[in-house]
Amino acid sequence: MTPPRARPEDWYRIRHVGDGVTMIDEPWIEEFYRCNIWHVRGRDRDMLVDSGMGVVSLREWVPLVSERSLEAVASHTHFDHIGSHHEFPSRLVHAAEAGLLAHPTRANTLADPYATDGIFTRLPPAPYRSTLYAVKAAPATRLLADGDVIDLGDRHFEVIHTPGHSPGGIALWEAATGILFSGDILYDGPLVEDTYHADAADYRRSMERLLHLPVRVVHGGHFPSFDGPRHRALITDWLEGKARAGAP
Repeated sequence: MTPPRARPEDWYRIRHVGDGVTMIDEPWIEEFYRCNIWHVRGRDRDMLVDSGMGVVSLREWVPLVSERSLEAVASHTHFDHIGSHHEFPSRLVHAAEAGLLAHPTRANTLADPYATDGIFTRLPPAPYRSTLYAVKAAPATRLLADGDVIDLGDRHFEVIHTPGHSPGGIALWEAATGILFSGDILYDGPLVEDTYHADAADYRRSMERLLHLPVRVVHGGHFPSFDGPRHRALITDWLEGKARAGAP
């Protein structure tokens, strides 16, 4: 049975989570596929971490993201994270995935095989069709590398390159507050380690690096946020599981 369609005004859900951070998501997408979109308020400019599927205009229906100058950062370039990046004039991505952001296809963004009617509890508004879904090109205006800083004036986020889930995956670390935006390398749910450009050894190194950060709160690419003790427990359990399995 085909799910009913949602209204565009109902497509996005907005929740303020403290520290000048707002969570935006698409509630009619099943939780496993539902990207967390993070808006961060800064003194001189704002930051957006990921942009969802792009099936409903983010700028049109979430005024928060168009109120001020904004840096749209891609934690990585899978379809559920970069669908609305083309709507923003300032687009940041790690250099290893700049080509995908500029030349997205259904295959290289993983829209194939995941972008189907089955991931929705309500379909996007007409004329959306899953068989025709495609991410729009959004060439980067700034290429990121490990150790770079995204400066919002009064807030500074260090880029941590976290390959493993994908070659150009990044996390964003604000040392002053202990906030980590972790993308899809780490969240409190089933991790995806078998994409076409995943790498098991890179994944382990990225997890080992994140383990030692003095994290207070983690805002991941999917599922609810969590605190420092949970951060350390998730990574420790993951690493121990890999060790038991004799993984690289």
